Amino acid sequence: RSAVSETWSHIEQFGLARLGGERAITIDEATYGPNHPEVATDVRNLGLVLQDLGEFGEARAAFERALSIDEAFHGPNHPDVARDLNNLGLALRNLGQFRQARLACERAITIDEATYGPNHPEVATDVRNLGLVLQDLGEFGEARPVFERALSIDEAFHGPNHPDVARDLNNLGLALRN
Repeated sequence: RSAVSETWSHIEQFGLARLGGERAITIDEATYGPNHPEVATDVRNLGLVLQDLGEFGEARAAFERALSIDEAFHGPNHPDVARDLNNLGLALRNLGQFRQARLACERAITIDEATYGPNHPEVATDVRNLGLVLQDLGEFGEARPVFERALSIDEAFHGPNHPDVARDLNNLGLALRN
């Protein structure tokens, strides 16, 4: 297969994923109502597909809807809320809305630290994403200790040869470069 046909295959797969996600939302809204956690999960997953398709504005709207549902159902400090905030932060980052992205990432960290403790891989993911936003803001001095923290958590949890450790090392290297 050529690179062009593989690219079209991926685009077709994401298009099918989008249609499947939209159908899942329709089914679960009819079954549970529009503000049920199952719908929030469907909407969150559709947001991930939209983000992969480069449709960041639509992804943002999906993540905001999932966040609204999860906050209303679970309260403001639930891990699902942190996941929604983390996804929203990435969508905002892709839209160039770095200050808002930073706030979303920082709130996700606060929730996950309270839920899992300060040295959990979920916290490392949140911290890593905050570091990326700080780099985008040009705050390289702040990004460095954030990436070091993600690295420390991931090495302690996964060991020194895990892919998340490699990602953390790469991010830290870029921060040090700047």
